[in-house]
Amino acid sequence: MISGKRKFRIELEDAEGSKYNLSLEGNVSKEKIMKIVEFMDLLNIESNGNNNSEGETLTRAPGSVGDRIWSLVESKFPYGSFTSTDILELYEDQYNEPIKLSIISTYLSRYSERGRLVRTRQGKEWVYRTATTRQQQAQPSPSASLDLRP
Repeated sequence: MISGKRKFRIELEDAEGSKYNLSLEGNVSKEKIMKIVEFMDLLNIESNGNNNSEGETLTRAPGSVGDRIWSLVESKFPYGSFTSTDILELYEDQYNEPIKLSIISTYLSRYSERGRLVRTRQGKEWVYRTATTRQQQAQPSPSASLDLRP
């Protein structure tokens, strides 16, 4: 007798070399797989065609949450300031799906850490703006030295 249970094993490695192993067993729906992809995106893991135990390949979904958020930042706020709440409202209007503010805040924080956004504290909230190449070039490199001799 054939069982209706499916078994998946997903092995991933992030850019820092950390390894993740995930096993799924039972009724695995498309929705559950999409939740795993979102989880991978939160961990900043990009699947490079890693195969699971049934020979199927799990790849990062095009138009991931992070990609969508960055697209909104680039298109709506190329030169202006914005908050995570601004992105939340735009995201839900644009993509017609709910998203938690904490997810958006996490992505914006990561973009800030990577130098794609500049964030400043205003009262109780963070205000973001895109980092321009001029801002990135204005920061002196650690190895730069100034020669002030006439």
